Amino acid sequence: MSDSDQGNASFEAIVIGAGVSGLYQLIKLRELGLRTLVLEAGTGVGGTWYWNRYPGARFDSESYSYGYSFDPELQQEWEWTEHFSPQPETLRYLNHVADRYDLRSDVRFESRVSWVHRDEDEGRWRIGLEDGDVFDCHYLVTAIGALSAPLTPKIDGVGDFAGPEFHTATWPHEPVDFTGRRVGVIGTGATAVQLIQEVAKTAGHLTVLQRTANWCAPLHNSEITPEEQADIKARYPEIIAACNETFAGFIHDADRRKALEVSDEERLELYEKLYAEPGFGIWMANFRDVLVDEKANATLSEFMATKIRERVDDPTVAEKLIPTNHGFGTRRVPMETGYYEVYNQPNVRLVDINDTPIERVVPEGIQLDGETVDLDILIYATGFDAVRGPFDRIDFRGAGGRALSDVWRNGPRTYLGLAVEDFPNMFTLVGPHNAATFCNMPRCIEQNVEWVSDAIAHLERRGAESIAVDPAAAEAWTEHVHQTADRMLLSKVSSWFMGVNSNLEGRDTRHFMLYAGGLPYYRQRCEEIAANGYEGFTIV
Repeated sequence: MSDSDQGNASFEAIVIGAGVSGLYQLIKLRELGLRTLVLEAGTGVGGTWYWNRYPGARFDSESYSYGYSFDPELQQEWEWTEHFSPQPETLRYLNHVADRYDLRSDVRFESRVSWVHRDEDEGRWRIGLEDGDVFDCHYLVTAIGALSAPLTPKIDGVGDFAGPEFHTATWPHEPVDFTGRRVGVIGTGATAVQLIQEVAKTAGHLTVLQRTANWCAPLHNSEITPEEQADIKARYPEIIAACNETFAGFIHDADRRKALEVSDEERLELYEKLYAEPGFGIWMANFRDVLVDEKANATLSEFMATKIRERVDDPTVAEKLIPTNHGFGTRRVPMETGYYEVYNQPNVRLVDINDTPIERVVPEGIQLDGETVDLDILIYATGFDAVRGPFDRIDFRGAGGRALSDVWRNGPRTYLGLAVEDFPNMFTLVGPHNAATFCNMPRCIEQNVEWVSDAIAHLERRGAESIAVDPAAAEAWTEHVHQTADRMLLSKVSSWFMGVNSNLEGRDTRHFMLYAGGLPYYRQRCEEIAANGYEGFTIV
């Protein structure tokens, strides 16, 4: 931004975050002619793909289904090099978007938001930064991401390690050399799986400390050939249209058969087919009952357990890698490339911390029950305070000074996952209870941004001052969210999907964070609400 822009604290709209959603929201607000500022904590655009630079980070959605679809020219000029893009390429893509539409001129970098307060006398939002600067606006849009509040585990001595230590979500911008080094990785979730595969290639020794085993499925990534590139570009409208009709916005959609209604041979045939194919098909294109029926899910879980036992040489290690507290697909499924084979390497050791607890971090490394594991590098792949966490880290106060933390004391309560009662003129892209939280993100992000932009345009045409959620509408939507979750097996499992996190005080109560009614129904309901004069909102 120019110095003059930085010196003017008042804007018609402010967006918090310059990731995939924030960049597109800026484009749409500009189209409405609104003077807009984007506040970004980092030194560059990219959001998730700016912060998560750890080795192995990449898409698990097909690249061509992940990129923006709002501009056909952008689709045609950009060429993804791999079916599942690595982080450096994705960050280049988002920088290309920022350059193409001259977005940086309206972004203020190194601007981490500390508090957001409603000024009822002025009918505006005041936004305070950690550096003390304050801005105000008429419309506020949060684009802070679902996975942007990293967590370190509750382990004694965190910070005492004498060597380099990193959380995967705040990875250094310079390369980290693992060659010949003794590396410790805490965690075996989706991020850890990607990282472990890379570290194991060069580390002198790698110690993986696992609390909860996760079901992982093969990614089957490959380069995009020139012939495939031409085909993708020719079929972009078809690809995006198909994504918009599937349950979670991927190119994969459920098999309409039921696992328990076909023969053993047919069931195994589909499992083998999906296991051999790229991407989330094994999760999203499986029999339609495997995520809702425990007996059906057990057949898939046993199939996946057999695959793990086939790929891991040591039977004892294999059993440690097979989850026993949840079925396949009921938690976030990490995608992998040779992950299980890593544990066949002589330089890799798996430690189950349920059997051998971590006592504390010490300057030399990790002190376990009865031994000290000496390390040169320590990595926390311990995930995020997901979906709600980014909101909890900012002091949001709405009408009457009401804190968002109080509104959500008994779990998130939203309308469409896009707005919150007592927070007029504030929209929450990818917020709790939003279809974008259980979705191929950009497909749902574009829907979110376009709906919010249409709502603001509606207000501007009417000359209205504010749009506020009716409490009854928030209550009804929140109840609907929980009803859609109740039929899914994922609601029976402790995970970030359910807002459960043992590393956070008071987060042992289950509150569904996502929306499991599917993208098509979500879009339909959003369109109906808008067509009915934004029912469930009060516009004045």
